[in-house]
Amino acid sequence: SINGKCFDWLLVSRRSCFRAGVRYYVRGIDSEGHAANFVETEQIVHYKGSKASFVQTRGSIPFFWSQRPNLKYKPKPQISKSVNHMDGFQRHFDSQIISYGKQMIVNLVNQKGSEKPLEQTFAKMVNNMANGMVRYVAFDFHKECSRMRWDRLQILMDQLAEQQDE
Repeated sequence: SINGKCFDWLLVSRRSCFRAGVRYYVRGIDSEGHAANFVETEQIVHYKGSKASFVQTRGSIPFFWSQRPNLKYKPKPQISKSVNHMDGFQRHFDSQIISYGKQMIVNLVNQKGSEKPLEQTFAKMVNNMANGMVRYVAFDFHKECSRMRWDRLQILMDQLAEQQDE
C-alpha cells in the first residue's frame, strides 16, 4: 500500500538454462548467441484490474571472451581473437528483439583498467551492428558511485529517462 492505494507487485526472475555457471568460469556467449548467466527479471504491477509489466535482462557481455581464475583477486579478461564475434553477437540481439522488442543496453563495467577493452569492444560491436532497435549506454558504475555515492545513479537515470518512458 502506498498513499492508501493497495496494489499487487510481483517480482519474477527466470534464469536461462544455457551457459549457466559460476563467476569467472563462464563468460561471454556461445555460437548460438546465448549469453552466460542470463537472467530475465519481470516486475508486474496489478492495480484495480489493470496490469503493467516491465522486463529487464542481464547477462555476460555478448561476445567471445573469458576470464580464467588464478591467484589474483580479479583475473584479466581475455577477448578471443580467433572467432567472428559478430555472428553470435547478432544472434543474441536478434533473439532479444524477437522476445522483448527494442533494447536499451546499459553497460556498467569499468571504463578503465582491465575491463576497458570489454567496454570498447561492446560499444564498437553495437555501433557496427547498426540496428535502430538497439541503443547502448556505458556508465562506469565503480567510478561514478565510489564511496557510497548512490545519488550519482541519477546521472544514469537521466540518460535513460526518455527511452524508459517509451
